Amino acid sequence: MSTADDAHDRTAPLKIDTTVPHSARFWNYWLGGDDWYPVDKELGDALREEYPAIAGIAVASREFLGRAVRHLARDVGVRQFLDVGSGLPTAENTHQVAQRYAPDSRIVYADTDPTVLLHSQALLTSTPEGATTYLDADVMDVDVMLERAGADLDLEQPVALMLLSMLGHIEPDPAAELVQEYMRRLPSGSYLVTCDSIDDPVVIAVCEDYAAAGAAPYYPRSKEQLAATAAGLDLLPPGLGPIARWRPDHPEMEPPQDQLYQWGLVARKP
Repeated sequence: MSTADDAHDRTAPLKIDTTVPHSARFWNYWLGGDDWYPVDKELGDALREEYPAIAGIAVASREFLGRAVRHLARDVGVRQFLDVGSGLPTAENTHQVAQRYAPDSRIVYADTDPTVLLHSQALLTSTPEGATTYLDADVMDVDVMLERAGADLDLEQPVALMLLSMLGHIEPDPAAELVQEYMRRLPSGSYLVTCDSIDDPVVIAVCEDYAAAGAAPYYPRSKEQLAATAAGLDLLPPGLGPIARWRPDHPEMEPPQDQLYQWGLVARKP
């Protein structure tokens, strides 16, 4: 099994700017993690105070990951997961959920964030039957991503491509084309799991304030832009919509409003 050391020279100093907010640390703070700096907490607190209706988006994304991976591993039989833009490890990461239901699952995580790299060893645990790997790789370079992921995944067998709350760092049209290229290169029976913040006025205001604080811009999506990522794929019911309503554990309960700004889908390649 490869390790983070294979993917990055740890003798080289990692450049982490602690003076401006960063999405991985900011998201970790909103999820209740510990891997953030004061600048991330300051912005997170300010946005929650100014826009309390938005505070649940990180929770919605993490819970969606759990339900989607559970369905794919337990109910569909997927045994390979490529989690791109995985972010900082928290509770219920992809490998933990997948291997709970299918111990022989193989998971490859990929990210380029230096903070994530520092914590990548937390992602390299695995059941004896399965495997987990971390790659320092850029989502924009499909050739390199798939070539390196192919060292640990059998790319002739179905793969679940996970792109959760991360495509917003890419402008919408190139992002949709990028996802389509990944899915074109993956075999029949593969799955796409993706979600992002919808272009509601509240979300747009949050993203504007986030960028104004010095963080990298985040582009919320229209429903049409989200749907475009799954062009040519078969959407699993209930289709595209708020991820808090995607096969919830308690369907009789309406999710809180602050979890309805993340929309997404799970789709299968025919």
